[in-house]
Amino acid sequence: MNAPAPARPRVPTITVGLRPHPSTRRPTATDAEPAASPAGRVLATMSAAPDGSAWFEFRLEDCRPGALRIPPAAPAGAADALWRHTCFEVFLGVPDEPGYREFNFSPSGQWAVYDFRAWRERNADFRPGAEPQLECTVRDDGLVLQAHVPAAALPKVPPGTELEVGLATVLERSDGELEYWAVQHVAAQPDFHARSTFVLMLKTLAHEAG
Repeated sequence: MNAPAPARPRVPTITVGLRPHPSTRRPTATDAEPAASPAGRVLATMSAAPDGSAWFEFRLEDCRPGALRIPPAAPAGAADALWRHTCFEVFLGVPDEPGYREFNFSPSGQWAVYDFRAWRERNADFRPGAEPQLECTVRDDGLVLQAHVPAAALPKVPPGTELEVGLATVLERSDGELEYWAVQHVAAQPDFHARSTFVLMLKTLAHEAG
């Protein structure tokens, strides 16, 4: 089970709005539900903490009740294939290096961390040095998920390194269709792994001695 996440520090943050991939098919309209995405807005926030860790927050706002499937709570821990359902994703890469790291955060409390040598070339033997801690609050009109990623789970870089960041979300609609949201889309089909979508920068901070 995950340990409780430390209190979120007051540090500079970046908040961006995500948008759905252009190929997203609109849901079928009914008398009860209009033909629109179940989420009015998808916001993502990130910040680097003084202890060398990072915080990520995802917000779904103005959601329509019943139009979005949210994974039920499950025992906290690592799990695969979280992206097949509503899931929040973070991609971190070191500038001028082909490798990157992928983090999946599920509203269920489960998570996944993957390491890649290059585009979709996964290091099968990789194990994160620490576990992310998640907290998710579900509301009638949306949800808020916070993820604390310890320094040991981030790419190993000197303090002050600016990591390239991609922020993304998979939404599962009540009709079973998946919507793919990101800061930027660059291909005809959704591809969160495309390095050209890592358009944000997160500057790592020095790890403070305990």
